[in-house]
Amino acid sequence: MANENTGKRSWGLRFSFRNDIGIDLGTANTLVYVHPKGIVIDEPSVVAVNKKTGRVVAVGKKAREMVGRTPAHIEAINPLVDGVISDFEIAEEMLAHLLRRAREHTSSFIPPRVLVGVPSGITNVEIRAVRDAAKNAGARSVNIIEEPMAAAIGIGLPVLEANGNMVVDIGGGTTDIAVISLGGIVQSKNLRVAGDHLNQDIIRFLKEKYKLQIGEKTAENIKIELGSVVDEKKPLSAKARGRDLVTGLPKEIEVTDSDVKEAILVSIEKLIEAVKNVVETMPPEVMSDIMKRGIYITGGGALLRGLDSVLESFIKVPFYLTDDPLTTVARGTGIVLNDFDRYKEILIQNDDEQPTE
Repeated sequence: MANENTGKRSWGLRFSFRNDIGIDLGTANTLVYVHPKGIVIDEPSVVAVNKKTGRVVAVGKKAREMVGRTPAHIEAINPLVDGVISDFEIAEEMLAHLLRRAREHTSSFIPPRVLVGVPSGITNVEIRAVRDAAKNAGARSVNIIEEPMAAAIGIGLPVLEANGNMVVDIGGGTTDIAVISLGGIVQSKNLRVAGDHLNQDIIRFLKEKYKLQIGEKTAENIKIELGSVVDEKKPLSAKARGRDLVTGLPKEIEVTDSDVKEAILVSIEKLIEAVKNVVETMPPEVMSDIMKRGIYITGGGALLRGLDSVLESFIKVPFYLTDDPLTTVARGTGIVLNDFDRYKEILIQNDDEQPTE
């Protein structure tokens, strides 16, 4: 009896010190999941650095507020481009900051086991950069999962079964289009057309049509407020403020949803064509499953008004906008961490260290 009680106490002690963290490492935003509390951090992937001292001044929302407003010696840096690390040292600083904050939500003193979501199709070098950055930031062990797989799990799709599932994950830097079955990606396409690209489309359009120069943050706000790929029943409009390229003076104009639709049209056509290419080349049995189950769109770009109906009209397959599309990848990492043994075979890289139960 004494041995049995000791075993129960030991198990309970190990469980109470469990320290699992899932990270959706996004170009625009990074979300952090902490077991068992859920998503505890949702911050822009931006770091402000003092170039004179090399010290980090701010991370996340505070750093994002500095974009376009910093003095010469302070630089706001996005350490991720197209979903992968472009500035290793700054990415490490950002991850260290986020892991410190995440650990405030745990009762464990043990360094965390971390699961990081990355775009599909990234290279081994890029995978190693993510893994090393997380390790150097304080992770005990690091596992890597492809974002469309994590998104499918977060949506609740049966990814381990012999059924075809298809996800279109439109993030900040990349769009991941993936067909999933039996715990693996049957077919995928990674497209450099996503939220940040649409922002640049809006900046370029206003510059050409209205001779107005705006910043990325203004473009992002316009996209969120007016972004649509269909004609709205009631026209939408918003004010855009920037610099008049003719006079050099401040200028304010009224931008409509039709302007935004025209600005992003070419990019949306590329997205539709990429989805069509994946559908056209998938195995017939998988296509049968997809026709029955439909295709799920997620990520921030999925919130463009009417995108699901436009895709459906071109692809001839039902499209479904997921609940809370901004958090599906982070929620998927949480589900994997909560049942690691079940899902460990789907990871694209397993750390040598075995998970703590």
